[in-house]
Amino acid sequence: MSALTSDQITLFAIFAAVFGLLLWGRFRYDLVAFSALMVAVVLGAVETEHAFDGFGHSATLIVALVLIVSAGLVRSGAVFLITRTLIDANRAIGAHIAIMGVIGGALSAFMNNVAALALLMPVDIQTARKAGRAPGLTLMPLSFATILGGMATLIGTPPNIIISTIREDSLGAPFRMFDFAPVGALTAIAGIAFVALGGWRLIPRPESGGAKPDPMELYSDYVSELAVPEGSKLIGQRVQDLYDEAEKNDVAILGLVRDGQRRYGSARTARLLAQDALVIEATPEALDEFRAALKLDVADRTRAERLRAEGEGLSKIEVVVPEGARIAGKTAQAIGLNWRRRAVLLGIQRGGKPTRSAIRKTVVHPGDILLLLVPQGSEADVTEWLGCLPLAARGLTVTQNHKVWLAIGLFGAAVAAASFGLVYLPVALGLVVVGYVLSGILSLAELYDHVELPVVVLLGSMIPLGAALETSGGTGLIAGGLVSVTEGLPAWAVLTIVMVVTMTLSDVLNNTATAIVAAPIGIEMAGRLGASPDPFLMAVAIAASCAFLTPIGHKNNTLILGPGGYRFGDYWRMGLPLEVLVVAVSIPLILIFWPL
Repeated sequence: MSALTSDQITLFAIFAAVFGLLLWGRFRYDLVAFSALMVAVVLGAVETEHAFDGFGHSATLIVALVLIVSAGLVRSGAVFLITRTLIDANRAIGAHIAIMGVIGGALSAFMNNVAALALLMPVDIQTARKAGRAPGLTLMPLSFATILGGMATLIGTPPNIIISTIREDSLGAPFRMFDFAPVGALTAIAGIAFVALGGWRLIPRPESGGAKPDPMELYSDYVSELAVPEGSKLIGQRVQDLYDEAEKNDVAILGLVRDGQRRYGSARTARLLAQDALVIEATPEALDEFRAALKLDVADRTRAERLRAEGEGLSKIEVVVPEGARIAGKTAQAIGLNWRRRAVLLGIQRGGKPTRSAIRKTVVHPGDILLLLVPQGSEADVTEWLGCLPLAARGLTVTQNHKVWLAIGLFGAAVAAASFGLVYLPVALGLVVVGYVLSGILSLAELYDHVELPVVVLLGSMIPLGAALETSGGTGLIAGGLVSVTEGLPAWAVLTIVMVVTMTLSDVLNNTATAIVAAPIGIEMAGRLGASPDPFLMAVAIAASCAFLTPIGHKNNTLILGPGGYRFGDYWRMGLPLEVLVVAVSIPLILIFWPL
């Protein structure tokens, strides 16, 4: 074995650092990737003239355009046209999961799978409420179905787009729109069938220490702060004097905040002063009733007064925080929630439990559920500005139902033109975006709001790093090592090992980063085995998309963490057998449709 070159050593060290930081999760993935790119350029491992090639790469453009087109399909009402006619709360849970899974899988095949889940999650939660069952029984199956459905087409998930462009760069031609369908769609159907026919029964129940009987009850309870106003009759009373009224209103008084200091043990006998803040736990409705009964204010009084001074009514909304949201990793105070959007954060729920720290100064995490007080009519603006998702379909999205068929027609024509090779895919999607803007489906002002910049930065940064690893011979070294380890095994067994390794990486790393690294290694291994590279690329595509073991492997799994009342260790119970099924089904399909 030849000695490693300096560029190879540098790139291996950078990738090891990237993977380590992504696993740690302390810093956001786009910052990690961009910092790694800058370090590689400074150290000479990536040539300066190619440092930013990834930002103009067709894969980056396609991902950005798909996000905009997905928003247009939502805004036109195309998705609600499907859901409102097919969802029924009276169905048995298995039938409901099957129907929601099919809808979610079909939608995610043609739009961003995170967007597909975001649209269907409120519908699923409302259906669970009407049926009197825990949303945790159906949210995980829905998330898995939307992940599976993305494997069916080129635009269904970023790994497919990445792998297609890597094939074009390496072999001269990309995968076409439906080249992924024979393997991806059939695997998705098998996966959704498993989830609907019994896989959902593997989700932890109360008796096995899993989710509570009704996670919705959990995230109806919030820790909130209510202030004692000047001149209140409560001034001078002890906190314990309020316990009867609190019990009557189904409110739990947890403590007292005075001069910025939280008191718990001594709060019971403390006499109330003006501007003291009671720390309470309550449902949104009970919170409002208790506040009105004792004539209390929200703790952030000046902000509440500013809302009232506008002469507008107030509305409470519940939203879930996805990865990459404006408020994720920050506090409400830091992002200027009130002075920018005239909204007040009333409560936070995390992992099925309310927080116990000062609400406005609490750092918000992906998967948290927020209770917000906003001016009526601004629910959609505040939700979109925060980058959050509503937990119930309450009309927060302003749809344009009279343009639904125009939106579907433009998108369908673009898909058909790209599928038949009449128009280059990025151009076809670009024309759809232009059509949506000119027809008023999307406004020019909000156009770029739908582009997920962290993903764009991740792609733009990782593509040059992946290319440098390949040109330096780094992928060849890795492929050679894997071939040596698997020496003597048949090609299909090597293909299976590549798939399992890629799937394992995708469970803990961003799936886009996994695809960028694994696809060139697959091509190199195919060359060393004298096999076609296409089955290896298909195996990487399927494996990179299938992250079912943890809530961090895919954004969809993170989104359902809070609303479903799940714990970190709940995912593998249904996810592990699903991943085994995916490997067992997809390997034979790959060998049939993409022979070695």
